Amino acid sequence: MFSEWDVGAVFDEDYLYFYDGALSDERSDAEAELIWSLAQLQPRERVLDLACGHGRLSNRLAAKGAGVVGLDVTPFFLDRARQDAEACQLEVEYVEGDMRDLPWSEEFDVVVNWFTAFGYYDDETNRAILGQIRKVLRPHGRLLLELNHGPVLMRDFLPATVTHRGHDAMIDEHRYDPTTGRSHTDRSVIRDGKVRAFGYSTRIFAFPELRDWLRAAGFTNIEGFGGAGERLSGDTRRMVVKATRE
Repeated sequence: MFSEWDVGAVFDEDYLYFYDGALSDERSDAEAELIWSLAQLQPRERVLDLACGHGRLSNRLAAKGAGVVGLDVTPFFLDRARQDAEACQLEVEYVEGDMRDLPWSEEFDVVVNWFTAFGYYDDETNRAILGQIRKVLRPHGRLLLELNHGPVLMRDFLPATVTHRGHDAMIDEHRYDPTTGRSHTDRSVIRDGKVRAFGYSTRIFAFPELRDWLRAAGFTNIEGFGGAGERLSGDTRRMVVKATRE
């Protein structure tokens, strides 16, 4: 299982440092617009940004008029999110917590889980998380999950990838286990002349399997889209899954 120590190892200041180019303002603006459109959000509807990270989507959705709560397990990310919200004069409630045990019931119109923030636990726990999401949604509430599109990821699977920033580097060595459907990564971070190494693992999904999991958790009207909201296809690297609480 993905341990608490691993969470702290993966999601820290180094994460934001190396993903800074990928998580640009332009990308974040486009993703907030996509969420608003796909979820058919209305001003003042309640949104839970589950695993909100440093608030790049929470703050944008709040700026568009939603009532947003951002939950994350990493205090450093939440501090950054609060600072950005204050700088933009936005009211966003940021909560330190664990998606395995959500402290609400029928509180939200929409739950957003973005940038492959689902699938870090074993299958039993991942399924239970979908049940937690259903619990916090109001009847007819909507869920948006955004993650890797498994078939395309596996078609283009690389044994290693390197992300450079100046003289620093983040090296990921990947291996796939077909018996569990998981990708295991050994990550080495080289920054300011120091080396840090750790591992993590994520579940890889094709749409039909995730659709069946959502049905079993009590969701209906389950649809699959590409990362820009287009029709899901065999060439779509990112997948957005929309589902409605019964």
